[in-house]
Amino acid sequence: MFNRTKAVIATVATCFMCFGALAQDKNVALRISTWVPAQQPLNPTLQAWADDIKKQSGGTLTFTLFPAEQLGKAFDHYDMARDGIADITWVNPGYQPGRFPIIGAAQLPLYISNAKAGSAAINEWYQQYAATEMKDVQFCMAFTSDPAGMHSRKKIVLPTDVKGMKIRPANAMLAQFVTTLGGTNVQASAPELRDLLERGVADSVMFPWGSVVLFGLDKVAKYHIDFPMFAAPTVLVMNKEKYKSLSVNQKKAIDDHCTSTWAEKVATPWADFEAAGKPKVAAQAGHEIVEMTPEQVQIWRTAAQPVEAAWAEGVKKVGGDPKQILDSLKKTLAKYKSAL
Repeated sequence: MFNRTKAVIATVATCFMCFGALAQDKNVALRISTWVPAQQPLNPTLQAWADDIKKQSGGTLTFTLFPAEQLGKAFDHYDMARDGIADITWVNPGYQPGRFPIIGAAQLPLYISNAKAGSAAINEWYQQYAATEMKDVQFCMAFTSDPAGMHSRKKIVLPTDVKGMKIRPANAMLAQFVTTLGGTNVQASAPELRDLLERGVADSVMFPWGSVVLFGLDKVAKYHIDFPMFAAPTVLVMNKEKYKSLSVNQKKAIDDHCTSTWAEKVATPWADFEAAGKPKVAAQAGHEIVEMTPEQVQIWRTAAQPVEAAWAEGVKKVGGDPKQILDSLKKTLAKYKSAL
């Protein structure tokens, strides 16, 4: 009985020490910035992610979410985290050509089949490179949009159809692909795209289905390739000094939410939202959904080979081993059953 009483006292003392450590943590308010409209499902998902961190931190970490480019343009979100304009930002690395060549492997056409397990795979794969490639920030996790095709004012079936067209690519890798196929790239943020399509400044966009509806692109683009031609990996990063300023408990709360499990959780509602857009578009009169045959898919794969070669050269320039990087990505995608 005496030993049991001692054990209980020791346990209680330990708990008080834990609570005391939490009580000593300073309250920290953090700003999260995204660049998609408030109704885009990533925003409430990130809010739920933040709320779970708040709970684990004992309420000492609180978050305010700023969607729709309130704190800065989509193209600036990496630098916003680096410079402390926001504490945590959602970044599309493909918006800055050549700056992040390693993660560009996950932007290559015809590699990723789905966003859910695919996000867990991409995060696990990229964690080994992030500290080197994104050393200006505290890397949290990577996840991807739902793989998608092209949505156009005129019908596209084969790579040769792109020649002479004006395309808004999803990222820098796909911009190279468009150039290789003889098309012209149009750089614009998502909110600008409907106007560009209506005015003929762009003929086609590379976009997931739900976002086509969200941004009203289905009012202009009537032809749609139904094949996961590309995915757009994105990352969540944090200001490095802000992270360093946190207590051990607070850092752990952040770290515990920067995992492949959380990458899949964050990606899932977004993927479901995008997938739900396809039947909405297909139900509209005047739209044509173009299905790809295996032979046509192989033609697209062959057309993408110069892009992969150019990516490999870019990786070599920063001292990377493109074969090792790509083999690692393929192996991890296969592990998570998310390879195309």
